[in-house]
Amino acid sequence: MSFLNNTKIAVIGGGSWATALIKILCEQPYVQIRWWLRNQDDINHIRKFHHNPSYLSDVNLSPKKIKVFEKTTDAVKGADYIILAVPAAFVQESLQDLTEKHLKGKRIVSAIKGMIPDQNILITDWISEKYGIGLNETCVIAGPCHAEEVALEKQSYLTIGSAECPAAEDFAKLMTCRYVTAHALDDLYGVEYFAVMKNIIALACGITHGLGYGDNFQAVMVSNAMQEIGRFVTALDPRTRDISSSAYLGDLLVTAYSQFSRNRLFGNMIGRGYSVKAAQLEMKMIAEGFYATKSIMEMNKSFNVNIPITTAVYNILYEEQAPAHVMEELKKLLK
Repeated sequence: MSFLNNTKIAVIGGGSWATALIKILCEQPYVQIRWWLRNQDDINHIRKFHHNPSYLSDVNLSPKKIKVFEKTTDAVKGADYIILAVPAAFVQESLQDLTEKHLKGKRIVSAIKGMIPDQNILITDWISEKYGIGLNETCVIAGPCHAEEVALEKQSYLTIGSAECPAAEDFAKLMTCRYVTAHALDDLYGVEYFAVMKNIIALACGITHGLGYGDNFQAVMVSNAMQEIGRFVTALDPRTRDISSSAYLGDLLVTAYSQFSRNRLFGNMIGRGYSVKAAQLEMKMIAEGFYATKSIMEMNKSFNVNIPITTAVYNILYEEQAPAHVMEELKKLLK
């Protein structure tokens, strides 16, 4: 598939990450974007004023490059690529009108850093099973990268993970511009599982920060987290991978420490005494780590990997154990 001649890209989702990806794609002279959003008021606003009123509202969106659609079936029509950029909990609802026929011959790119709740399945696996899309025609977008810094045109880096690099190389070129560097990596599952689990670790960092723990403790916890994620991913997909590279360690660090991390923010609220429901109501955006924690814990019943940090977060969020007590117990397990 050539990316040089009037590439059409459908983007499914209206949040900050979808808006940031569209901003990057608008830097390319040969790209046309077909954008589906759920909210009709946002659609009308974008058509009239050319910016998203709900997320990254300072980002100007080119009307020459972008068409906005009310129906997903219209948005994906004629598209070469389809980028999925909705929360994992809403992906099934968002794609409910699409069939295998709508997606035939298209490459699917997941920008979702979560899993299908209750099914405990990665987005790429769900797409493959439901729509008959081969994994070689599927990619994932990983960081380290926050939408807010893309909006500010801060130098950023993306990893395009795939089962085979050729499937991701063209798309990596599409996602490269003057302030973003993207590269392809042939580790679909490793990149995707790291992107899921780093959100859980960011929750843990937020909880400890809310409890008053300092940088020293968080550094030790993140170091242990790298080992924890590595153990789990290796159990699911054994292969040689350098987890110190930016696709893995870099993505974890930015999510664990950044002021823009919604998972860290959610965890910080829990550590400060918010209930899960109160924290969810106050946050405008979805913290994917909340759902991922339960999925990973349920998956681990079959693998029995030692994942103490994930277990601690699960006990706080789902077993309603006191954060201070859980972290006191976790302290004994870290080295």
